Amino acid sequence: MHSAGLKQVFPSFEKELLTALEKNSQQKTFLVDEPLMRTGQYFRSTLLILTGLVKVYREDGQGNEFFMYYLQPGEACALSMVCATKSETSQVMAKAVKETEVLSIPLQFMDEWMTRYKSWYHFVLENYRSRFEELLVTIDHVAFRAMDERLEFYLKRHRDTLKNDTIEISHQQIADELNSSREVISRLLKKMEQLGKLKLHRNVIELISL
Repeated sequence: MHSAGLKQVFPSFEKELLTALEKNSQQKTFLVDEPLMRTGQYFRSTLLILTGLVKVYREDGQGNEFFMYYLQPGEACALSMVCATKSETSQVMAKAVKETEVLSIPLQFMDEWMTRYKSWYHFVLENYRSRFEELLVTIDHVAFRAMDERLEFYLKRHRDTLKNDTIEISHQQIADELNSSREVISRLLKKMEQLGKLKLHRNVIELISL
């Protein structure tokens, strides 16, 4: 992607940084459900999201998923940055929810750019801060909220991220990501439908008044 296109996605980046990105990064495309990160993976680069949507989550030994947060265009995965700079393996999974284009930046440039480009320094810090705040909100709902409140928060989060009141997702997928059972999620969704908060269709939830 040329500098003008990069400027639209990363408006805070200074001209010299955009030139460095254009020169030293590689553009990659990930298809729907294709993994960007796997647990136990070492990083030789970090990824900046250009288009699409990426889901970051934890996975246990039985393959159960725990949803953490989404990455959208103009963002980067702070965890991959930490793992890359400290030569540690990833403790999370990430996969494309939509077809996603990313910029892959070799590890050697990350530290160098922190001192050379002020906009890169602030971008990295802002990504750390944003991801940390999102994790605190998630932990708060897991630790202190009842399942019906967690479910409503989960649906709102998806609506705000996808910018769509119609969410294509199965009850089993929600149950997996909230570490619950399909029966519990279906019962709570049915109750929310009766209260006029949403409408249920086959593998689709239409939000009305959350």
